[in-house]
Amino acid sequence: MGKKIIIEAGDVRAEAELNESKTAQLIWDCLPIESVANTWGDEVYFAIPVKTGLENAVDVVEVGDLGYWPKGPAFCIFFGPTPMSRGNEIKPASAVNPVGKVLGDARTFRSVREGQKVRVSRS
Repeated sequence: MGKKIIIEAGDVRAEAELNESKTAQLIWDCLPIESVANTWGDEVYFAIPVKTGLENAVDVVEVGDLGYWPKGPAFCIFFGPTPMSRGNEIKPASAVNPVGKVLGDARTFRSVREGQKVRVSRS
């Protein structure tokens, strides 16, 4: 982990850290990003201007993980089960590239609603 970012959505303001992947670097290079929130279960995702393929992609993530969804293309914040989950697992709609982690309690993103403005910037 290395590059710190701030994610603001609705009333939520959270610090996060991007990892050292190529995908995370592409996201870092595009910051700041402003978009509109979408929700899917306990996931907030939003369109970003990054286009790349799968990189160390995963089908199951953890609370607080940040992912890049190539099919969007979208930035994803995971904080609990999605409609694809079984039990307590957190399963994206399809494979995502892990790009970082929320520092602190990612469950605060539960208050974010569809259509709210989202901003990701360098810390």
